[in-house]
Amino acid sequence: MRILNLEQGRPDRLTARRLLLSGLENARASGHREVKLIHGYGSHGVGGSIRRDTRTTLLQLQEEGQILGFIPGEEFGPFSELCRQALAKNWELTRDPDYARGNSGITIVLLRK
Repeated sequence: MRILNLEQGRPDRLTARRLLLSGLENARASGHREVKLIHGYGSHGVGGSIRRDTRTTLLQLQEEGQILGFIPGEEFGPFSELCRQALAKNWELTRDPDYARGNSGITIVLLRK
């Protein structure tokens, strides 16, 4: 799984969005099926602007059919239906250190081929 750190260097949300879009495109072109986004959870755990903007952008990409879907880190575990579907295609996702940890500072993106 490709890892894309959107919070590295503390960018503003627009720069992080550009990194997100180019990173997803590069991952797809490289043949990756999943991308782990590290966007942080914001100050004091209440949700930062990069996290909110990233998930809004992913929802838009999903609605446009550009990605299969995404799994918020807090749902990245055995109780999420979308996660179970992803695991059926790639069980190695369970080896990720954030699997079943409820980490709201990450999001897993499921790419189209």
